[in-house]
Amino acid sequence: MAPSSSDLKTLDRATIAEVDASDQLTDVLALPEHLRDAQWKVESANLGQWDSPAGLIVAGMGGSAVGGALARAILGDHASRPIIAARSYGLPAWTTPDSTVLCSSYSGNTEETLACYEAAGALGAKRVVMTTGGELAAAARRDSVRVIPAAGGFQPRAAVGYATVAALEVAAACGAGLRMGSEIDVAAEHLEALVEEWGPDASEDSLAKSIARRIHNTIPLIAGAGLTTPIAYRWKTQINENAKVHAFAHELPELDHNELVGWGGVDGLGPFTQIFLDDSDTHPRTKARIDLTTKLIGDAAQDVIRVESRGRTSAERVFSLVMLGDLVSLYLSVLRGVDPGPVEVLERLKGELSAS
Repeated sequence: MAPSSSDLKTLDRATIAEVDASDQLTDVLALPEHLRDAQWKVESANLGQWDSPAGLIVAGMGGSAVGGALARAILGDHASRPIIAARSYGLPAWTTPDSTVLCSSYSGNTEETLACYEAAGALGAKRVVMTTGGELAAAARRDSVRVIPAAGGFQPRAAVGYATVAALEVAAACGAGLRMGSEIDVAAEHLEALVEEWGPDASEDSLAKSIARRIHNTIPLIAGAGLTTPIAYRWKTQINENAKVHAFAHELPELDHNELVGWGGVDGLGPFTQIFLDDSDTHPRTKARIDLTTKLIGDAAQDVIRVESRGRTSAERVFSLVMLGDLVSLYLSVLRGVDPGPVEVLERLKGELSAS
């Protein structure tokens, strides 16, 4: 397929600014500073220490929820108790007073998260809140619940650093995981180098710009495995919200037990691009599956892309792929000529729900 004029568009700061009216680029590039600031904000909350034998539940939606999944991936084998996400109007049926519930809502007005906050209180579970304000902050003040503040002024999805650090620190406070403060500091420094390598001032054939061009005008199917599974979902949601197009996420090895068959029926659909998010710690058999799956997909996909995480620690590797996906989604929005900031249909949905 011959490249379109948009594929050839230069992805430099001036060109991005023509499309990115709300300056989402600045928020994406500020992820290293967000991680450092988030640690300071957790310290300001004076969480203390307590024991939750039943583990940690991170209640939230969208960008506020992904922090819990990323924190679980970063902790890996250092998670000593369950750490799960609750993305609905209620908590898991097994939630007990021995659970800690982190209610994460950037706006503080997410109705599902507010429902989880009330449910946790009714159960007598330990509650912590991460928010910029809204009804959630008001309820926490009323109930003397600790509040971890997040910096204001972002789209909620741009506060991923705050949501992830909050989940990590609450996990450490309740006995579900080790403190990862030094690892987060190292990850922030690592990200600063990746900003130079993948950001708008990098060459036009840099990894992030190249991936955006390769997936432009296709439907991306993103697959993770182990540590990269929640990152694949993050890529999907960032492409949805920033580039305003469909994208889908799955995980290996499960993908090879169902989705692989779907490649036999793509004629007249798509085109599709398959993206595999790989990691140095991915199980060897799963790495073999990526190779074999790529071979079996064959020409059914317009392109197959395999990306490896960067860094030594789990925090470095997780945030390297988060940063890469955020940049890819933003560059894709520029190629499409769509401002990555506004999400009018989501605001309309919330407005109609609140009126019903």
